[in-house]
Amino acid sequence: MPPQPRSLRPFIGSKDFAVSRSFYRTLGFTEAVLSPTVSYFTLQGVGFYLQDYYVPDWVGNTMLFLEVDDVEQYWQELTALDLPGQYPGVRVLPIRQEAWGKEGFVHDPSGVLWHIGEFNKQ
Repeated sequence: MPPQPRSLRPFIGSKDFAVSRSFYRTLGFTEAVLSPTVSYFTLQGVGFYLQDYYVPDWVGNTMLFLEVDDVEQYWQELTALDLPGQYPGVRVLPIRQEAWGKEGFVHDPSGVLWHIGEFNKQ
């Protein structure tokens, strides 16, 4: 039997590393600085690497899905942060209902698209 995975940690880029680091801390992620150009961000057991590296075609096509237990509650807390007012280029789009559940969207300061959603309960 192959070894069991312990985590999946994507790497995402940033147009302005300092701004992106601040953005993710504002979202509630905890930052571990690994080097001057890479940080690891975690939130309740999930995480990703943020790099001081920007290729527009790559970053502009990066999407991540963050599953939460209650997307409505998460969205209330998220919108209260007024991320677009704090970070130029950030967009927060409303939750929409899909056949599989609900999701809203956040574009980070570099253009990375976060899907934040909740799957239907079975």
